[in-house]
Parts: sequence; structure tokens; C-alpha cells
Amino acid sequence: MTFTEKLAAAWTANNSLLCVGLDPDIAKMPAEFQAQPDAVYAFCKAVADATADTACAFKPQIAYFAALRAEDQLEALCAYLRSAYPHIPVVLDAKRGDIGATAEQYAREAFERYRADAVTVNPYMGFDSVAPYLEWTDRGVIILCRTSNPGGSDLQFLDVGGQPLYRHVAQMVAEKWNAGGQCALVVGATFPDELAEVRAVVGDMPLLVPGIGAQGGDIAATVKAGKSAAGAGMMINSSRAILYAQPDAQKGEDFAAASRRVAQETRDAINRFRA
Repeated sequence: MTFTEKLAAAWTANNSLLCVGLDPDIAKMPAEFQAQPDAVYAFCKAVADATADTACAFKPQIAYFAALRAEDQLEALCAYLRSAYPHIPVVLDAKRGDIGATAEQYAREAFERYRADAVTVNPYMGFDSVAPYLEWTDRGVIILCRTSNPGGSDLQFLDVGGQPLYRHVAQMVAEKWNAGGQCALVVGATFPDELAEVRAVVGDMPLLVPGIGAQGGDIAATVKAGKSAAGAGMMINSSRAILYAQPDAQKGEDFAAASRRVAQETRDAINRFRA
């Protein structure tokens, strides 16, 4: 099963467009993990177990693991997710951008070492920085387009032939790079008007949409702007709001139960605007 096939199946099976981001920060984890040698793995595994039936994808962010010298725990986590939840795609959020032999090694890292279903990449260096990933024909390549950070406008709004750069990227990916149907785009929830423009350009291509939850993107506006004709087409990511949800002491929640509650609430809020 290819990435896009697995993603489409997960949208249906879990009735969800929610992507659960796994960005482990030791300082924000419950005290029980502070001295645990495999804390990063154990924490992320617990959150994944609590939220798996609410999600269409999991998205570990490689920098959080690498900064803690926990790449081995990321490798173990990806292996666990593939084994326990083989129907849910794993997106490695790496935003790699290089060319030639270096890009080939980054592709091997994502698809051989971590065995991710998809990886995020930066298109700034052009097609030859993306091509090595596309050689893995069953995997997804998710390309930065209109990002959720305010500074993205520094470059993404530059005029390119009468249209902003982000729209040029969307058109180029849709018309030239996506011959094998492997591509998706990153488009932030914080800019729903631009999200709607990208959707109009790329048709039903999947979109990874960060920016709800802690970043403040509006769910209703995001879903209305970005959903495909079938009411799907998106992986709407939430990381910190789910990972570090505050347990309700009156209900006796632990951190995992709190993560599950927020994930369910987020999925259900998204679903209200899909029709």
C-alpha cells in the first residue's frame, strides 16, 4: 500500500483528518519520565496508544529527538508505530533540503532507517533536491508551500511571474513533480485564504496543515478552506496541545487520558465542518 492509499484508508477507518504531532520536550513531560532513560520513547508511545483511534497520521519531528540524542528512540518509536498501527501513516517531519548524493542519504535516513511512510522536504533548491525521495515510489513526499509561521511571508509572497511564490510552488508540484501521485504540500492553518487558493490549484492532493492548537489556527476556517471535494484531503496537525494537555484532576486523568480527550475533541471539531 502506498502512502496516499494508506492515508486515504486512515481518513475513512478513523473518520479523522487529525494528525498527531510527536514533538517530545523533556521539560514538559510528567515528572515520572524525568529520570527514565527511554523517556522520549515511552512518553511518545503512551500518547500514540492513547490517540491512535482518533488520528489519520502520526508526525514525529526529528529535531526534538536529535537534540536529545534520542534518534535511537525515534527509530524504536517508528518501528512500534508500524507494528501496532500499520494502518496509520507515519510522517517524518524533517524538512530536508539538499541535492545529489546528500539528498539520497537523507531519503535513506527517512525511508530505510526510520521506515517512514512520508517525509517533509524543502523545495528551495529545486526538483533535483526532491527527486531522490520520489524514487521510493510507495512513499510520500510532503513539500513546504505556505508555512504557518509569520516569517514565511518574507519569501513565500515574492512575486513569481505574476503570482506569489507559494502558489508557484503549488502549481509546479501539481503539474510537474507529482507524476507518480506521491506528493503532498505543507500549508498552514494560520492562513486560510492562502490554503483555499492552494486547494484550488492542486485539486485533491493531500495537504499537511500545521497551525491549529497552540499556534491558534481556526478549525472551521481551516477545514472549509482546505478540504477536498470528498470532505477529506488534509492531515491537520496538532502537537503541543495534545502532547501536553492538562489532566483533569477531578476526573482522575493522567497525561495520556488528557491527550486522548483533547485529540478526540479536536477530531470531532474538525469533523463538524467536513460536510
